[in-house]
Amino acid sequence: MQLQRKHGLFLLGVAVWNVITWSMFTKNLYAAHSSGEDRPAGYWIAHSGLIVVNLVLGGVFAAWGAKVLRRTP
Repeated sequence: MQLQRKHGLFLLGVAVWNVITWSMFTKNLYAAHSSGEDRPAGYWIAHSGLIVVNLVLGGVFAAWGAKVLRRTP
């Protein structure tokens, strides 16, 4: 299957969506932690890991989408 311009745009859209939603989640998680919300340490660690993984995926999708757009007319 040949990747087309529409695929590159889709990948960039997913990347932007990932960054926006996980950035908002990061802000909310930080606010909850700062306000002293009582949760086990595993909760904070697991959610922080999810944030990191999904922001990295957003970067990968953005790079892949940009590469597709550069190679397609």
